[in-house]
Amino acid sequence: MFKVRTFNAIPNIINDVLEEGRYSISPTEEAPDAVIVRSQNLHSYQFPPSLLAIARAGAGVNTIPVDECSKRGIVVFNTPGANANAVKEMTIMALIMTARNAIEAVEWTKGLNGDDVAEQAEKGKGQFAGNELIGKTLGIIGLGATGAMVAQAALSLGMNVMGVDPHMSLHSAWKLNSKVKPASEEELIRLSDFITIHAPLTDETKGKYDEEFISKTKKGVVLLNFSRAAIGSPEALKKALDSGHVKKYVVDFPTKELLNYPGVLSFPHLASGTAEAEDNCAYMAAEEIKEYLENGNIRNSVNFPSCEFSECTSASRIGVLHRNLPKMLNRITTLISSSGNINIEKLSNVSQGEFAYTIVDIDYPLEFEGIEKIKAIEHVVLARKIK
Repeated sequence: MFKVRTFNAIPNIINDVLEEGRYSISPTEEAPDAVIVRSQNLHSYQFPPSLLAIARAGAGVNTIPVDECSKRGIVVFNTPGANANAVKEMTIMALIMTARNAIEAVEWTKGLNGDDVAEQAEKGKGQFAGNELIGKTLGIIGLGATGAMVAQAALSLGMNVMGVDPHMSLHSAWKLNSKVKPASEEELIRLSDFITIHAPLTDETKGKYDEEFISKTKKGVVLLNFSRAAIGSPEALKKALDSGHVKKYVVDFPTKELLNYPGVLSFPHLASGTAEAEDNCAYMAAEEIKEYLENGNIRNSVNFPSCEFSECTSASRIGVLHRNLPKMLNRITTLISSSGNINIEKLSNVSQGEFAYTIVDIDYPLEFEGIEKIKAIEHVVLARKIK
């Protein structure tokens, strides 16, 4: 039986994937084979020797020590696209809300009193007159699942959409609406009335909204950040808001520096906070865990290469996580073949950066001793008998 530990309140929908009798699921499991986590910070979590995989029910993995997991042979999954619709809706809401000064108007209206409320409203409404989105330009940095959906929705509202994503996959490129204008980042910054970023927090995106970036934007630009707080530079944003160069800054991650600051609209990490998104993320995370534990398949890992291997019909299946170095595959297959009269029936070897993954189906039930020999090969991170 596989043991799974959950952190945070993970929807019960995972039970539809991780069937009772084959999986034991508990928030207190001390020796799990896998972990499913939503927002818990795992940097101080003591990884038990039993742990093979961590699935993040969401996209960002900054709360997980990915480098340490890689060294230990722990595959880290995320669920890209599972909450994309929820974030898209929140982004579109922010566009409309800022264009029409909706928050300010609502707050002002709360202060009305007396018998002539309607008359007061008519007299004061002019101060909140905004703009329509049709014909305005939206610049999107990051055109993955969420960015592509935001682009499609903005186009349907009559906006012009420009996009940039140096890391776009071929799959994402095929799905992107052809009306989205490819642009250099400098062109996008210069021409956009609204700019939104849908990319993970990396060295490349940290502090993206800084003084240099903002200086190149249109006066009165609206900046949106539904990715991570650190993408915005508080001091640069304050300065730009004070001068009026930035009209509004919408951020889904409240910080001490920007909370209640004029022109800043902060949400409590609400973009992906829908029942549907949480279910989608949890279900996808559970499927990734099941595929890896039962079949050795890796899908949506952030630290090891993807590998979709067909169902095992051989006597045994072996999975080996190892450094991406010359002759590693030869060492692994030579050792397996020499462990008795064993024939390799099927093999897959894929690499991604520093690491590689090899799955081997053989015609003989490899015993524990054979797995230990594979583990002993230099630069093998983890080896396990899957079947």
